[in-house]
Amino acid sequence: MEAYLLDWLSILVRWLHFITGVAWIGSSLYFIWLDNHLEAPRDSAAADKGVGGELWSVHGGGFYHAQKYKVAPQKLPQTLHWFKWEAYSTWLSGMFLLGLIYFLGAEIYLVDRAVADLSAVAAIGIAIAFIAGGWVAYDLMCRSPLANNDRAFACMLLLATAALAWGLCQLFGGRAAYILFGVTLGTIMVGNVFFVIIPGQKKMVSAAESGAAPDPADGQRAKLRSVHNTYFTLPVLFVMTSNHYAVTYSHEFNWAILIGISLAGALIRIWFVARHKGSASPLPVVAAVMLLAMIAALVAPRTQPGGATTATMSQARNVINARCLSCHSSAPVHPAFPAAPLGVMFDNDEQILAAAERIYVQSVVTRVMPIGNLTAMTNEERQIIEQWYQSLGGGQ
Repeated sequence: MEAYLLDWLSILVRWLHFITGVAWIGSSLYFIWLDNHLEAPRDSAAADKGVGGELWSVHGGGFYHAQKYKVAPQKLPQTLHWFKWEAYSTWLSGMFLLGLIYFLGAEIYLVDRAVADLSAVAAIGIAIAFIAGGWVAYDLMCRSPLANNDRAFACMLLLATAALAWGLCQLFGGRAAYILFGVTLGTIMVGNVFFVIIPGQKKMVSAAESGAAPDPADGQRAKLRSVHNTYFTLPVLFVMTSNHYAVTYSHEFNWAILIGISLAGALIRIWFVARHKGSASPLPVVAAVMLLAMIAALVAPRTQPGGATTATMSQARNVINARCLSCHSSAPVHPAFPAAPLGVMFDNDEQILAAAERIYVQSVVTRVMPIGNLTAMTNEERQIIEQWYQSLGGGQ
């Protein structure tokens, strides 16, 4: 019953995380678009009031007129909308989900002793250190003279994120490493909102309310962090869905794949931002597509030439019964799974044959099953599965 309740809690929190994430990322992308489409006000009266840019748009059967002030209006309106709880709610629900799945189930989802022989407590501690340390390192970079040089900062940030991806993949199973990479970037993003963007905006509002001139530097710092956040967006979105794509995180060079896909996402976002401003060079998109195509080619499974040795259905069933049936059954006996994951069951030969390709890919090609190798499937047993699959005509 406990596992069943945890399953439902996971469903609800994941749904909440998705909803708040859509709200946060949607508003973030919109405001980046808005900033890059502003035009100088045509009405001199608006310019005299301090309006630096404006935009007319139509949506949902109505016309909208957005104006952005260079610093602040002479008098603040009674109602001022803030955009912060989308970010906070996304991070809080994401951290709860991380704890619920990867920390509470550390022995299953976080620790992979084939990668590093860590205890559950040590793995959780290291994961938290990476998440917190990532924010501290990034914030120090932003406060250093390096932040005054956009190209130098971008290069150092790329090296830092590459080191993060590599380090996580040396300590955790690929699936957990990818999620922790995304959580670290997400923490940096929400840290920017909580520690820099919102405090800067509050200072500007306080100054305007007291009749003092707001410090433009507060707005400039907030804008810089907001721009950084937009380049993290696509890599984080990929990581949020990466647990569905074992071909990436289970690969021997999973860290390089993570770096490559993250870089491709950042390049695509660079092109979108440039396009918002007007003319955009296609080179970032071309580079991103070429990078993704190269990754796809390099990680493609290689068909092994079949040998004389074959395995029978009986031999394959023995392996599946011993290593897979504890979870993939109509009545799982593993305490972490109240129901068969994804509804995949191997209770009889018909079900096994129907899932033959899935079994082969997950246990032989990507080797992500059994998850965390909880049931200690041996290389010899994986070879039996491969020989059995080839005897069925698979891979031909």
